[in-house]
Amino acid sequence: MGTIEMARELGKAIQQDERYKAYHIAKKANDSDEALQELIGEFNLKRIELNQEMSKAEKDHEKLSRLDSEIKSLYGNIMANESMAAFTKAKNDMDDLLSQINMVITMSANGEDPETCPTEAPHSCSGSCSSCSGCN
Repeated sequence: MGTIEMARELGKAIQQDERYKAYHIAKKANDSDEALQELIGEFNLKRIELNQEMSKAEKDHEKLSRLDSEIKSLYGNIMANESMAAFTKAKNDMDDLLSQINMVITMSANGEDPETCPTEAPHSCSGSCSSCSGCN
């Protein structure tokens, strides 16, 4: 079996993974949640309005502040939505799976043993937590 055929088999295996299935279920639920889609639409309109106001030579700072507050509020409501929370978790799980697969493929392409190469990049701590994604 050639490399591309193996990649296609990997694609099939990914589609059988529970993380993939959960991601697509959550995406469908997200897309069909009318309240969420309305919030996202409002959020996008406010962003456009904010961008238009920011591009003006004479900016209305009060309007900019109001729009910024409205955008933050809408974003909070979007992220608090049950469908969005489930989608975000499922997407993060799916992204993690793809990252692990990519790590194995990349390390294998660099000569590492595919059976023993790590699935995550080695973590090195600089001591500063401000720029770190965490130690878990």
